[in-house]
Amino acid sequence: MTTIEYDVVVIGAGPVGENVADRVVQGGLTAAIVERELVGGECSYWACMPTKALLRSASALRAARRLPGAREAVTGDLDAAAVLGRRDSFASHWQDDGQVSWLASAGIALHRGQGRITSARVVEVTGDDGVTTTLTARHAVVVATGSSALLPDIPGLRESAPWSSREAASASSVPRRLAIIGGGVVAAEMATAFAALGSSVTVLARDGVLPSAEPFAGELVTESLREAGVSVRLGAEAVAVHRDDSGAVHIRTASGERVEADEVLVAVGRTPNTQDIGLDRVGLAPGAWLAVDDTLRVVGGGEWLYAAGDVNRRVLLTHQGKYQARAVGDVIVARAKGEKVEDGRWGWHVATADERAVPQVVFTDPEIASVGLTAAAAEAAGLRTRVVDYDLGAVAGASLHADGYRGHARMVVDEDRKVIVGCTLAGPDVAELIHAATIAIVGEVPLDRLWHAVPAYPTVSEVWLRLLETYGR
Repeated sequence: MTTIEYDVVVIGAGPVGENVADRVVQGGLTAAIVERELVGGECSYWACMPTKALLRSASALRAARRLPGAREAVTGDLDAAAVLGRRDSFASHWQDDGQVSWLASAGIALHRGQGRITSARVVEVTGDDGVTTTLTARHAVVVATGSSALLPDIPGLRESAPWSSREAASASSVPRRLAIIGGGVVAAEMATAFAALGSSVTVLARDGVLPSAEPFAGELVTESLREAGVSVRLGAEAVAVHRDDSGAVHIRTASGERVEADEVLVAVGRTPNTQDIGLDRVGLAPGAWLAVDDTLRVVGGGEWLYAAGDVNRRVLLTHQGKYQARAVGDVIVARAKGEKVEDGRWGWHVATADERAVPQVVFTDPEIASVGLTAAAAEAAGLRTRVVDYDLGAVAGASLHADGYRGHARMVVDEDRKVIVGCTLAGPDVAELIHAATIAIVGEVPLDRLWHAVPAYPTVSEVWLRLLETYGR
């Protein structure tokens, strides 16, 4: 058995783990990263990048078809094989050579295998060949193992070999019929993608489509999916699943409806990857989400143990996990060097934005871009708010962007402080608009100052002027 010492050991080489290790090394410490699968993690191979590659070609085609002149130049439908080929390139054909090379160039040591915490600051790594290496951390161990798709306890589901988000993102062919259990982001995006690629898609959305978003967002996406030929069954709950000898999947709902498909995608939530990383050796529960303090140190785990990304359940989004990673790496360096820790609200070593300033884009048709609190969440938080709505299609820039542009904008204002605490935009290509709202919320820009941020004309960003006018100068 080999024993190696580093300043910091990170378990998990996804975007979060990579960023933690990079910040640590940039701060002058040594770091090792442990990975049992591909360096680059879920986002690189089975989530963010490949799924958006699946969606982009159809989005571009829809945009062309909404413009006279461009519409006439378009012939034929999507080339599914070409779309899948482009997706493969974004997933690096599920090879991590490039990511491994980056780790080496950044001065980060890589240890492949299953990492398990065995005691304070000690991680054992068991490789595929059974050889064990012991890594000792002088300062910290960071858990950045992410999450996996949750498989609900539906009779017959496991035996039916369902797809998770991984199988959907890496599918080598397009199923003729696809059933999707769930109505959240993954379900909505994959329904959009596979319908465009030629699948006959059925969505069983027990809690509705995009239930955590503003209601109008889910309504617009539901309408669009149905126009694309998707059967969206709101309130439908799968209670039994069976795959027959021919390979067909049969789903029965609580109301007695029956759905037949060639593949079934389950997209109902996530579960933490903490089952086999040695949490029981340090008094924590295997398989549990890891609660953290403001500096992302694990509650009950000792001063040396941190958790960043999905695994701490604060926000299950890659960009927020990377944001946490930068804070974690920097605070570990500060503590190791005896420097001041800035852990106050919006301090350098905390992830304050996780609380009320999280941006997210759902790449459906229309796109849904949001940041901060929904109207319902703001009310639940006890804020005295005013909700301002505007028809995004009525903005001059939107009418230029596409004929028949359909969309909606909402801002949620904290009336006591006169600042925006939430914004949701729904419409074609609104993804690039949301950062302006993020800055306004994080910066707590007063509305009377925001009035002086004049949007260029004619752009879709003019919606900001219209929202402020609707609010009342």
